[in-house]
Amino acid sequence: MKTLVSTDRAPQAIGPYSQAVKANGFLFVSGQIPLDPITGQIVYGGIESQTHQVLTNIKAVLEHEGLTFDHVVKSGVFLQDMNDFSHMNKIYGEYFTSPYPARACVQVARLPRDVSIEIEVIAVYP
Repeated sequence: MKTLVSTDRAPQAIGPYSQAVKANGFLFVSGQIPLDPITGQIVYGGIESQTHQVLTNIKAVLEHEGLTFDHVVKSGVFLQDMNDFSHMNKIYGEYFTSPYPARACVQVARLPRDVSIEIEVIAVYP
């Protein structure tokens, strides 16, 4: 069984997918891009600003389910430019604490709406 999870505190899905899905004790959060959930507009200002917005969006979905970043067991980071890695990693480290989740980080040719970053996470319910 799977259950749709959605909050208005994070951007709504802009295609045929769910903001998040709860299944078998896990929360699978779809990739978040730096969209302001109120305006629906991209947050500009460099990789740092975009990373903060992405993680703020993820935090909103987690909090909707009574979870925090401490419940995240896996993340996937997609960067348009791997040269942004150190800047992204610094901001990422402000949201996660040890023990850190497993993570993959890859450079991709293009992201939705030509943003610089997208992050997806999997969290486990206590």
